[in-house]
Amino acid sequence: MKNKAAKWVFEALEHVISVFPFPIIGIDSDNGSEFINAHQLAYCEEHEITFTRSRPGNKNDGAHVEQKNWARVRELVGYLRYDTPAELELLNEIWEQDRIFTNYLLPQQKLLSKQRHGAKVTKKHDKPTTPHQRAIVHPAVRKRPIITMNAAFKRIKPAALQRKIMTMTGELETLSLAKKTGRAKPAIATAKHG
Repeated sequence: MKNKAAKWVFEALEHVISVFPFPIIGIDSDNGSEFINAHQLAYCEEHEITFTRSRPGNKNDGAHVEQKNWARVRELVGYLRYDTPAELELLNEIWEQDRIFTNYLLPQQKLLSKQRHGAKVTKKHDKPTTPHQRAIVHPAVRKRPIITMNAAFKRIKPAALQRKIMTMTGELETLSLAKKTGRAKPAIATAKHG
Protein backbone atom coordinates (compact mmCIF):
# COMPACT_ATOMS: atom_id res chain seq x y z
CA MET A 1 0.00 0.00 0.00
CA LYS A 2 1.17 3.55 -0.62
CA ASN A 3 0.39 4.46 2.98
CA LYS A 4 -2.08 3.60 5.75
CA ALA A 5 -4.96 5.69 4.37
CA ALA A 6 -8.35 3.96 4.47
CA LYS A 7 -8.59 4.11 0.65
CA TRP A 8 -5.49 1.93 0.20
CA VAL A 9 -6.38 -0.42 3.07
CA PHE A 10 -9.80 -1.10 1.52
CA GLU A 11 -8.30 -1.55 -1.93
CA ALA A 12 -5.83 -4.11 -0.54
CA LEU A 13 -8.54 -5.83 1.49
CA GLU A 14 -10.81 -6.16 -1.54
CA HIS A 15 -7.93 -7.60 -3.58
CA VAL A 16 -7.17 -10.18 -0.89
CA ILE A 17 -10.85 -11.15 -0.62
CA SER A 18 -11.07 -11.51 -4.42
CA VAL A 19 -8.19 -14.02 -4.59
CA PHE A 20 -9.28 -16.17 -1.63
CA PRO A 21 -11.00 -19.37 -2.80
CA PHE A 22 -13.49 -19.21 0.08
CA PRO A 23 -15.55 -16.47 1.72
CA ILE A 24 -13.87 -14.40 4.40
CA ILE A 25 -15.86 -14.70 7.62
CA GLY A 26 -13.47 -12.90 9.95
CA ILE A 27 -10.56 -10.47 10.15
CA ASP A 28 -8.25 -10.34 13.15
CA SER A 29 -6.01 -7.29 12.97
CA ASP A 30 -3.39 -5.64 15.08
CA ASN A 31 -4.12 -2.31 16.77
CA GLY A 32 -2.89 -0.02 13.99
CA SER A 33 -5.05 2.94 13.06
CA GLU A 34 -5.26 1.63 9.49
CA PHE A 35 -7.47 -1.17 10.86
CA ILE A 36 -9.02 0.22 14.03
CA ASN A 37 -11.29 2.92 12.62
CA ALA A 38 -14.95 3.58 11.85
CA HIS A 39 -14.48 2.94 8.10
CA GLN A 40 -13.07 -0.54 8.67
CA LEU A 41 -15.82 -1.41 11.15
CA ALA A 42 -18.52 -0.21 8.72
CA TYR A 43 -16.93 -2.24 5.89
CA CYS A 44 -16.92 -5.39 8.00
CA GLU A 45 -20.52 -4.86 9.14
CA GLU A 46 -21.66 -4.25 5.55
CA HIS A 47 -19.95 -7.45 4.31
CA GLU A 48 -20.93 -9.50 7.41
CA ILE A 49 -17.30 -10.06 8.42
CA THR A 50 -16.49 -10.63 12.09
CA PHE A 51 -13.86 -8.10 13.13
CA THR A 52 -11.57 -8.73 16.08
CA ARG A 53 -8.27 -7.26 17.15
CA SER A 54 -5.30 -8.27 19.21
CA ARG A 55 -5.03 -7.00 22.76
CA PRO A 56 -2.95 -3.84 23.21
CA GLY A 57 0.49 -4.67 24.57
CA ASN A 58 0.21 -8.39 23.74
CA LYS A 59 2.39 -8.75 20.68
CA ASN A 60 2.11 -12.55 20.80
CA ASP A 61 -1.60 -12.36 19.91
CA GLY A 62 -0.55 -12.20 16.26
CA ALA A 63 2.32 -14.66 16.59
CA HIS A 64 1.23 -16.92 13.73
CA VAL A 65 1.12 -13.98 11.35
CA GLU A 66 4.21 -12.24 12.70
CA GLN A 67 6.36 -15.37 12.29
CA LYS A 68 5.78 -15.09 8.53
CA ASN A 69 7.52 -11.70 8.49
CA TRP A 70 10.86 -13.49 8.37
CA ALA A 71 9.77 -16.67 6.61
CA ARG A 72 8.36 -14.88 3.56
CA VAL A 73 8.69 -11.11 3.82
CA ARG A 74 12.22 -10.33 5.09
CA GLU A 75 13.74 -13.43 3.54
CA LEU A 76 12.42 -12.36 0.14
CA VAL A 77 12.78 -8.55 0.08
CA GLY A 78 15.05 -7.80 3.03
CA TYR A 79 14.97 -4.73 5.25
CA LEU A 80 15.48 -1.88 2.80
CA ARG A 81 12.99 0.99 2.64
CA TYR A 82 10.73 0.88 -0.41
CA ASP A 83 8.89 4.19 -0.74
CA THR A 84 8.77 5.21 -4.40
CA PRO A 85 5.91 4.44 -6.83
CA ALA A 86 8.25 2.25 -8.92
CA GLU A 87 9.27 0.23 -5.85
CA LEU A 88 5.64 -0.14 -4.74
CA GLU A 89 4.62 -1.42 -8.17
CA LEU A 90 7.48 -3.94 -8.23
CA LEU A 91 6.85 -4.98 -4.63
CA ASN A 92 3.16 -5.63 -5.37
CA GLU A 93 4.11 -7.75 -8.38
CA ILE A 94 6.54 -9.74 -6.22
CA TRP A 95 3.77 -10.39 -3.67
CA GLU A 96 1.38 -11.45 -6.43
CA GLN A 97 3.89 -13.99 -7.78
CA ASP A 98 4.92 -15.11 -4.29
CA ARG A 99 1.25 -15.66 -3.40
CA ILE A 100 1.10 -18.22 -6.20
CA PHE A 101 4.42 -19.79 -5.18
CA THR A 102 3.53 -19.99 -1.47
CA ASN A 103 -0.06 -21.18 -1.82
CA TYR A 104 0.52 -23.78 -4.51
CA LEU A 105 4.08 -25.00 -3.96
CA LEU A 106 5.21 -24.56 -0.33
CA PRO A 107 3.94 -27.27 2.02
CA GLN A 108 3.30 -26.36 5.63
CA GLN A 109 2.69 -28.43 8.73
CA LYS A 110 -0.03 -27.71 11.26
CA LEU A 111 0.37 -28.49 14.93
CA LEU A 112 -2.13 -31.20 15.91
CA SER A 113 -1.25 -31.68 19.56
CA LYS A 114 1.27 -30.81 22.23
CA GLN A 115 1.94 -32.85 25.36
CA ARG A 116 4.16 -31.96 28.26
CA HIS A 117 5.97 -34.67 30.24
CA GLY A 118 7.90 -32.78 32.89
CA ALA A 119 10.37 -30.53 31.06
CA LYS A 120 9.95 -32.35 27.76
CA VAL A 121 7.31 -31.19 25.27
CA THR A 122 6.24 -33.57 22.51
CA LYS A 123 4.57 -31.99 19.49
CA LYS A 124 2.64 -33.86 16.84
CA HIS A 125 2.21 -32.27 13.39
CA ASP A 126 0.13 -33.29 10.41
CA LYS A 127 1.53 -34.26 7.02
CA PRO A 128 3.14 -31.32 5.15
CA THR A 129 0.51 -29.96 2.77
CA THR A 130 0.27 -26.83 0.62
CA PRO A 131 -2.49 -24.28 1.28
CA HIS A 132 -3.90 -25.25 -2.15
CA GLN A 133 -4.13 -28.91 -1.13
CA ARG A 134 -5.79 -27.95 2.17
CA ALA A 135 -8.30 -25.67 0.45
CA ILE A 136 -9.49 -28.18 -2.16
CA VAL A 137 -10.35 -30.78 0.50
CA HIS A 138 -11.99 -28.33 2.90
CA PRO A 139 -15.76 -28.89 3.10
CA ALA A 140 -16.55 -25.14 3.03
CA VAL A 141 -14.90 -24.59 -0.37
CA ARG A 142 -17.31 -24.77 -3.30
CA LYS A 143 -16.71 -26.68 -6.52
CA ARG A 144 -16.11 -23.63 -8.80
CA PRO A 145 -13.14 -22.27 -6.76
CA ILE A 146 -11.65 -25.79 -6.66
CA ILE A 147 -11.83 -26.05 -10.47
CA THR A 148 -10.27 -22.57 -10.79
CA MET A 149 -7.47 -23.39 -8.32
CA ASN A 150 -6.68 -26.72 -9.97
CA ALA A 151 -6.52 -25.08 -13.39
CA ALA A 152 -4.19 -22.35 -12.02
CA PHE A 153 -2.00 -25.03 -10.43
CA LYS A 154 -1.61 -26.86 -13.75
CA ARG A 155 -0.37 -23.66 -15.43
CA ILE A 156 2.44 -23.08 -12.90
CA LYS A 157 6.01 -23.62 -14.04
CA PRO A 158 7.79 -23.72 -10.65
CA ALA A 159 11.38 -23.04 -11.79
CA ALA A 160 10.32 -20.19 -14.08
CA LEU A 161 8.17 -18.70 -11.31
CA GLN A 162 11.06 -18.86 -8.82
CA ARG A 163 13.44 -17.22 -11.33
CA LYS A 164 10.89 -14.46 -12.03
CA ILE A 165 10.51 -13.73 -8.31
CA MET A 166 14.28 -13.66 -7.76
CA THR A 167 14.79 -11.37 -10.77
CA MET A 168 12.18 -8.94 -9.46
CA THR A 169 13.65 -8.94 -5.93
CA GLY A 170 17.05 -8.12 -7.45
CA GLU A 171 15.50 -5.24 -9.40
CA LEU A 172 13.79 -4.00 -6.24
CA GLU A 173 17.06 -4.01 -4.31
CA THR A 174 18.79 -2.16 -7.15
CA LEU A 175 16.07 0.52 -7.17
CA SER A 176 16.30 1.02 -3.42
CA LEU A 177 20.10 1.14 -3.29
CA ALA A 178 20.19 3.61 -6.20
CA LYS A 179 18.21 6.08 -4.06
CA LYS A 180 20.83 5.97 -1.33
CA THR A 181 23.79 6.71 -3.60
CA GLY A 182 21.90 9.44 -5.49
CA ARG A 183 21.52 11.74 -2.49
CA ALA A 184 24.31 14.07 -1.51
CA LYS A 185 25.16 14.12 2.17
CA PRO A 186 24.91 17.50 3.85
CA ALA A 187 28.19 19.12 4.82
CA ILE A 188 29.09 18.93 8.46
CA ALA A 189 29.76 22.34 9.98
CA THR A 190 32.90 22.46 12.06
CA ALA A 191 33.92 25.19 14.46
CA LYS A 192 37.14 27.05 13.58
CA HIS A 193 39.61 27.56 16.34
CA GLY A 194 41.67 30.74 16.36
